[in-house]
Amino acid sequence: MMRSASLTLFGAAIFLVACQSTAVPEAPGRADLSADLVRLTVPGPPKSAEGECWASDVTPMVIETVTEQVMVSDARRGPDGTVLSPAVFRSEIRQKIVQEREEIWFRSPCPQEMTVDFIASLQRALKARGFYVLPLTGEMDFPTRSALRRFQAERGLESDRLSLTAARELGLVTVDLKKR
Repeated sequence: MMRSASLTLFGAAIFLVACQSTAVPEAPGRADLSADLVRLTVPGPPKSAEGECWASDVTPMVIETVTEQVMVSDARRGPDGTVLSPAVFRSEIRQKIVQEREEIWFRSPCPQEMTVDFIASLQRALKARGFYVLPLTGEMDFPTRSALRRFQAERGLESDRLSLTAARELGLVTVDLKKR
């Protein structure tokens, strides 16, 4: 009798667990910041709604150096096939532009939001992720910009200016749940 009651309770517990909602919110993923980049053909920030702010940066030119060995003269061979003098080569070095510099634009927190407390929170968030190792200062100084650049570069944006998407991923600004 005891065994039957245990099985009944176990079955009821399984049933209740199965009836509960299984909707679990998704953990935030790693943002692709390159998807937020805007490249313009005219100067100035993109047109935007009231209260939206933009930041810009210049991507570096990427130059590839190619070194090639070019034969100047063939090897001279004797009638029996032995090498009388080896081939002569020289090195040619040339550079090729792989990617031009360009100005990029991306949404960012507005300047009035970049308070001492906000920047300290940015430093704290970067520190929690292993990008910032110094004491919190609340200043957007070189170590903070360097840590921010490393964080954003892993996500496709080579900039030391905070993007809005990175700020959202770091938990510094609100996320519009309607767009998700």
